[in-house]
Parts: sequence; structure tokens; C-alpha cells
Amino acid sequence: MFREDDAYKNKLKKLEPKEADRRLQAKLTAAVSRFEVSERLRVTTFRQLPPERPWVDALDPARVATILESFLVEEVPANAPDYDLLARLGADTVVEFVIQDYGMRSDDGRAGAYMKGYARMFKINGRSELWRRPFQVDRVAEGAEHLDPFKVGKDPSLFRREITAMLDALSEQFAQELSPKDRKGSVVPEVGGEPDGVNRAGRELPQPTPPPEPTLAPGELPDPDP
Repeated sequence: MFREDDAYKNKLKKLEPKEADRRLQAKLTAAVSRFEVSERLRVTTFRQLPPERPWVDALDPARVATILESFLVEEVPANAPDYDLLARLGADTVVEFVIQDYGMRSDDGRAGAYMKGYARMFKINGRSELWRRPFQVDRVAEGAEHLDPFKVGKDPSLFRREITAMLDALSEQFAQELSPKDRKGSVVPEVGGEPDGVNRAGRELPQPTPPPEPTLAPGELPDPDP
């Protein structure tokens, strides 16, 4: 983020933008992991689906995670999960949510959270897609309120709250698309599936010798402006 926007150059002072980005990334990851992001999207979407087939026939997520060996996955795996294994549990349709990237970005000194990925529903046999929805949420592009990265560095929960709000809005949209009002059972198959970022007034005084700049603690960003 800091490498792409030089508006923070004076604030960073001697701290290299690359190192500032590394420290901020560590703060964001600690605030909310990739697994937590994808899991909240899945859970919140599923809770808003109507209590009818096929959703009432959905497999237990723990059983799905066990057979796919996908517990606590933090990174996008090199190989896609072997969804054919789910057929052993009686499933023939999968609802998948993929978070490809999330974090913070900045443009001309205005920062915000972003997230992109896709959701889809597909048949296990043949992988034919029944529904797909790519998504990209960008608070900077939306003109949302500035999310100060230095405040986030001191309080990463600010980033977590922003991501949570974005996920909840996406979940509502997905739930509506997966349960259209005019659906009569043919749009969604009736089978088990896995729903799955000093001035001073007065007289002039001699300029004192400036004190040495404080040293940043390891892993920390500069303090936000008061």
C-alpha cells in the first residue's frame, strides 16, 4: 500500500515503504485471517437461506472439511480440493466461496479495505456451473470514509470491522441470488450440497535544536496524527 502511494512518504520518514507494507500486512493478518474471512462469508450466507430443500439437506461443514482436509487453510492451495470425495457423503452439488485477495490499498492519501474473489455453485459430476458470482469490493473506489492505516496499525480491529461489514453485505446478496423468489425447485437441484486495507502563537523565539526522532518499536508503524 505505502509503495503504491507516496502521500505517506513524510509520515514514514526513515521507514522504507516496503517495510511499512510488511508491518501493516502483519497487523491485518492478525486482525482477520483468510480462513476467518471465507468462513464468515460461508456461515453468514447459509444462515440467510430459507429452511427448505436443498439447503436443509446440506452436509455438516465439519464433515466436508474433514474429507477435504481443509481445516484452517490460510492460503489458497496450489491444488484445488478434490470435490469428487464429497460424493462419498452423498453430495452431488457444491457451493464454493473463494477469497482471492483482501487487505488495504490507498490512492492519493485516502485508504480503505478491499476484497475480491468469487462464489459459485456447480455439479460435482462434470463440474458444470449452475451459478457464479465474481465479486470485488473496494472502499477507496467507492469513495468511502478514509481508513487511516496508522490508526489501523495501532488498532487492527478497525480493519476487522470494515472487512466484516463488507462480508455481511456480500452474504446478503449471495443468499438472495441462491434463493430467488420465483424459484420452483428447478433452479437449485434438490440434493445435498455444501453451502458452503508546531506552530506556536506569540513572539518569535530562537529555534531550538530538534530532538532526535523516536525510534519505532520492532514491527510497529508511526503513530496516527492527533
